[in-house]
Amino acid sequence: MSFALTTCSTTDLSHEYLKSRDIGVVFFHFQLGEKEYPDDMGVSVTPKELFRRMLDGEDTKTSQVTMGEYMEFFEPILKEGKDILHIAFSSGLSGSYNSARLAAEDLAPQYPDRKIYVVDSLAASTGHGLVVDKAADLRDEGKSIDEVRDWIEANKNRAHHWFFSTDLTFFIRGGRVSKTAGTIGTLLGICPLLNVNDEGKLIPREKIRGKKKVITRIVEMMEAHAENGLDYTGKVYISNSDCYDDARAVADLIESKFTKMNGKVQIYSIGATIGSHTGPGTVALFFWGDERER
Repeated sequence: MSFALTTCSTTDLSHEYLKSRDIGVVFFHFQLGEKEYPDDMGVSVTPKELFRRMLDGEDTKTSQVTMGEYMEFFEPILKEGKDILHIAFSSGLSGSYNSARLAAEDLAPQYPDRKIYVVDSLAASTGHGLVVDKAADLRDEGKSIDEVRDWIEANKNRAHHWFFSTDLTFFIRGGRVSKTAGTIGTLLGICPLLNVNDEGKLIPREKIRGKKKVITRIVEMMEAHAENGLDYTGKVYISNSDCYDDARAVADLIESKFTKMNGKVQIYSIGATIGSHTGPGTVALFFWGDERER
């Protein structure tokens, strides 16, 4: 390849996918109970085990990739004589983009003939994955590193992220929902609908009562925002935290409405970095559409 395409484990894609597309990956970290693990897409701790242990009361903490770790990750690629395009986890959710940028700046004088581009994806989970997938498509079409970077910079805010949760336990535990509001919401069957805005931050949008209604509503958001509406021809990714049946229900509804999209809906598991904050019961939908708003 004319350049190396790399990303973070927060794409929540599989090892098999990343290997097949020749995409390098650097791992975030998380602590479960008393032990620290790499967020290596479910190899060290499977998603099912992570959420089981969280429900059993084990604490979780996450940590971003440091500047030093990015330097260690980038330098062997540069020594091979390759340029690097790294698509980082959203700066609205983590400081990892800044760490990667500083690492690139520190390495640049040592490798003056190499290009090291770090792009803030403004994306999370398989929304981040959707952006990386498009970059790989453009690379494989023969686009240069500059052309791929410029396309991603110009279009990354068209990657839509819509989330809902049917379990407020970890929203309460993490302080994103007060205990009183969470208790009432749980009793009423409230499922918050959220999205990621144009700054890459997670924003609550609606409070919907009942799982069936929120499944219908999240697909309505795709109808409203997808490129070309029901004639959408792009890819659709869904990620879920140990609630595959809910994710499958969303996918089935999408596949019945959007008959021209590129293949079937692809369903992945939410990884440890994001799952440590959401807990089980979250479904996230990703597609290409209009520009995201504040």
